[in-house]
Amino acid sequence: MEIPEELLCLFSAEVEADGDSYRIEIPAREFTDGDLQPGQVYQVALLASDSDSDSGSSARETTGQSTESSARNPPIAKGDRRIVDIDDIGKRGDGIARVERGYVVIVPETEIGDRVKIEIENVQETLAFGEVIEHVDPTVHE
Repeated sequence: MEIPEELLCLFSAEVEADGDSYRIEIPAREFTDGDLQPGQVYQVALLASDSDSDSGSSARETTGQSTESSARNPPIAKGDRRIVDIDDIGKRGDGIARVERGYVVIVPETEIGDRVKIEIENVQETLAFGEVIEHVDPTVHE
């Protein structure tokens, strides 16, 4: 699946019945830590979960299962070191790299096209922040 560059946030939520309509709750962190603003209109995409939808289990109840847990946990941890390619620039001018499953890593003081070795400083559910350790020759692949 291709992740569009316009993606502002990514999270898992349960769809709840609300009379003649349905509701999805957006975590508050998407407003406090992300780029969402109350009162604005956004496009929403729904992807089917790998969990058994007929069981009635919510995503919160199934996170203890190994397949669900690995799919929802960040694919990166604080202190990890990686070589990443900067493929976009965020609204605040920081470089953006994507790792497994399209997980976003924000890397300050980089530009599109940079290949850098980074150390992960902060990991959140939907994104991480890395610090440049060194610039790497773009022809070197890890």
